[in-house]
Amino acid sequence: MQLGLIAVVFAVSWLLRGWTRTALDRIAARFPHSERVGVEIRHFTVLVCAWLLLVAVDLAADGFDVELRLVGIAATLTALWIVLRAATLTALWIVLRASTLLFQDALLARIVAAAAWIVAALHILGLLGATLDILDKAALTIGTVRLSLLLVAKAALLIAILLWAALALARLVSGRIEHIAGISPSVQTLTRNLLKIALVFLALLIGVNAVGIDLTAFTVLSGAIGVGLGFGLQKIVANFVSGIILLAERSIKPGDVIEVGGAHGFVTSLGGRYTTLRARDGKEYLIPNETLITNQVVNWSYTSPFVRLDLSFGVAYGSDLRLVRRLAIEAAKETKRVQSSPEPVCHVTEFADNAINLLLRFWISDPSNGVVNIKGDLFLALWDRFVAHGIELPFPQRDLRIRDLPPDILNMLRPREKQSDERRSAAD
Repeated sequence: MQLGLIAVVFAVSWLLRGWTRTALDRIAARFPHSERVGVEIRHFTVLVCAWLLLVAVDLAADGFDVELRLVGIAATLTALWIVLRAATLTALWIVLRASTLLFQDALLARIVAAAAWIVAALHILGLLGATLDILDKAALTIGTVRLSLLLVAKAALLIAILLWAALALARLVSGRIEHIAGISPSVQTLTRNLLKIALVFLALLIGVNAVGIDLTAFTVLSGAIGVGLGFGLQKIVANFVSGIILLAERSIKPGDVIEVGGAHGFVTSLGGRYTTLRARDGKEYLIPNETLITNQVVNWSYTSPFVRLDLSFGVAYGSDLRLVRRLAIEAAKETKRVQSSPEPVCHVTEFADNAINLLLRFWISDPSNGVVNIKGDLFLALWDRFVAHGIELPFPQRDLRIRDLPPDILNMLRPREKQSDERRSAAD
């Protein structure tokens, strides 16, 4: 009966949550990330309503001299969970007010909160000592190390707390590093990655030592595992080390325009295993860091963002080449994104079969905004000027000269030649 009563109380609390959802969403809308805050407030409301109803039922039972022990325990456990949820909401409010990601690891936070609630619930029920004895008896001895379920649970909980704290500290420091002036993006990324790795490794080491596990007992086992992982994860390690080298050397950094293999675009981020390259068509290439170290990479903005582009075109024979060169240079100077210094130049490169070929060279300072589009604009500018000044653009032409023909074909052509001559004479 008491269990059914507890279930009814929580069902009523859930219904009350639905009735008050509009008002709760209106309150959550005042905070940044209102969707996440709204979810937390709704969960908190269910717990508060359930606790109030359970306390009311327990007080009413005491008035009628009826003992509802399970209802009282449920009220105590619900109050404990409210305290944990309130702590979570407080931390979330601090995070949003401080604009940091200190407690972003929701999974670790829930694990810690659930573990604390379970321990408190066992203590309230008087089952904590018996549970600890059972977990301690379920043990396995490996050499001189005795591993029990209690030891593993303590280690898991402690490591979860330390990892949570380490990742929170890493994010907090990373946020401060981003606001330090004078540090390049590549150095910032390198510092953040190294700091995160160091803090996670330190958290794991402290957690294992704190529960009393002697790491020297696992020397042989860890050596064998290390050799196996070395062969299996050598590519991952190679990419990770290559990423550190790229960040340290600053040969490739976020914002650079690079060309590697068949991919061309600008670097958006440098990760521990791969580099993200965004192309002009919106595609993102995830290039392993080892590829950038071992293969040839064209960095268009390594030491300077200025890039020279060549535009080849041709004009017909008989054109005024000096006028053509002047028109091409004027078209380049009046096109957006073309730099005035160094100035554009135009050279005659070849007297070809069907045209006189020229080469227009100009400089741009923003290759990340595209190369084909600037060439297209310049071709249109050339077309307008050539049409306005009567410059003829060439097209393929061939002159066919027949020296000798067989007699049969000559006899067939002669009557047609006579008819053509007669028509011309009549017309004259």
